[in-house]
Amino acid sequence: ELLRKVREVPGIKKVSVSSGIRMDLAQLSPEYVRELAEHHSARNLPVSPDHVSPQVLKLMQKPDAQTFDRFLVQLESAAKETGLSVSLLPSFLSGHPGATLEETIELARYLKQRHLRPLLVQDFIPTPMSLATAMYHSGRDPLSTGSQRPVYAAKRLRDKKLLRAVL
Repeated sequence: ELLRKVREVPGIKKVSVSSGIRMDLAQLSPEYVRELAEHHSARNLPVSPDHVSPQVLKLMQKPDAQTFDRFLVQLESAAKETGLSVSLLPSFLSGHPGATLEETIELARYLKQRHLRPLLVQDFIPTPMSLATAMYHSGRDPLSTGSQRPVYAAKRLRDKKLLRAVL
């Protein structure tokens, strides 16, 4: 509703969403997705699914890959209804704790099967005060119950480059 109000301000020609959206929340409102497709995407909509591996997404505390798939279908349908073309510009994360070579290959296959070319592949960089950084340094999932579950973290430059190269 806010985007619609801004669009109606005299002198405003276009209001574009260019910083990405929460796909899990957007898909709850087909009307919002239609508004994005018709008025606010500038025909290129940035999204950040980050990964598709259930294990990695759980560690990231992100919704599952089916959320991204549902959003893709919903956006394509809304774009068709409006007669416009909208391209998604997805970005993904390489080397997040929990992302082994196998999970990274899973992500690469996912992208290839859906003919998606990432706008951006970011390398995981530990930042202070984040759960992911705690996992990176400890090699454990602090949110797991009992004796904290081990979590793989690519720390050597060679390993990080390999994960990035797969994508």
